[in-house]
Amino acid sequence: MTAPSPLPLSVAGPSMVPKIGRLHSPADLLNAIQALGTVFHGRVAITVRDIDEGWAVAYHGDTLFPQQSVSKLWVAIAVMEAIDRGTLSLADPVTVRRSDLTVFHQPIRPLVGKNGYRTTIAKLLEGAMTHSDNTCNDVLLWKVGGPPAIRRMLQRKGIKDVGFGPGERILQAKTAGLTWRPEWAGGWGFLQARSKMTYEARSRALTRYLAAPYDGASANGVTLGLALLNRNALLSRRSTAYLLSRMRASKTGPLRLRSGLRSGWTLAHKTGTGQDLGSLSTGYNNVGILRSPNGHYYAVAVMIASTRRPIPARMRFMGNVTRAVIRVVGTSH
Repeated sequence: MTAPSPLPLSVAGPSMVPKIGRLHSPADLLNAIQALGTVFHGRVAITVRDIDEGWAVAYHGDTLFPQQSVSKLWVAIAVMEAIDRGTLSLADPVTVRRSDLTVFHQPIRPLVGKNGYRTTIAKLLEGAMTHSDNTCNDVLLWKVGGPPAIRRMLQRKGIKDVGFGPGERILQAKTAGLTWRPEWAGGWGFLQARSKMTYEARSRALTRYLAAPYDGASANGVTLGLALLNRNALLSRRSTAYLLSRMRASKTGPLRLRSGLRSGWTLAHKTGTGQDLGSLSTGYNNVGILRSPNGHYYAVAVMIASTRRPIPARMRFMGNVTRAVIRVVGTSH
């Protein structure tokens, strides 16, 4: 359990971060967040950060948890930064090859024929951020220089306690206790190889991953990144607005954080969902930026490292976090 922590003024430099008003956090919200985290059966982290005023309340907010597809947010920021620099354009053509295919959720897969699929940076970004398409994200990842480039960006931007994994294919293979093979592009070979493993071998690999996630990030760190994004401290105003519009249009996780919204509230968000083993689910996440009807902003991260609770219970838990924010502090702004 972590104590409330303010958003540091020094993260992006005094010229980039607006002056923060009061730095105390509502005790009622802290109590509500900690109560929700305590009663949920599983390893969870919750952080709510007031973007406009700077305070944050958290439950296990400093612990590194698996991000899974939450990490697509950092790839998207790197892409938009390249667009701001002029080294990429949303209109740039891209051919996705069969060798680019990844694993698990990839709606683009049926479109990729023997000659590939012609698309654009904009369409890939839309696929990654609104449909959480793993192949779209991995193609964009390598367009901006691969995992090392994302890690450098996170460090340069002052987004602390947020790591970045080795890319979708290697990450999922390591999590399952396998070494990625190029012939598995598309996912079927990977799934077949995983199905031949013993339960004990997969359990050992998953335990290693949960103990030290290859894509680990803290809920405090994720909300710091979201806050800086919303303040235009990471990208140009135009690129920030574009990326947030893609996050508001997300089709994934409609019954997670979004299920707790009330009339007039909006959410720009990104989900993450990891692998299951038996009844154990891992990396079940939702992070985003809540906007109140009068324009007050909160960054929220709910990360479930592991749980045996069914999906409806997980979604209800996340919606309850949103409801707590709206109930406790929503009426004060």
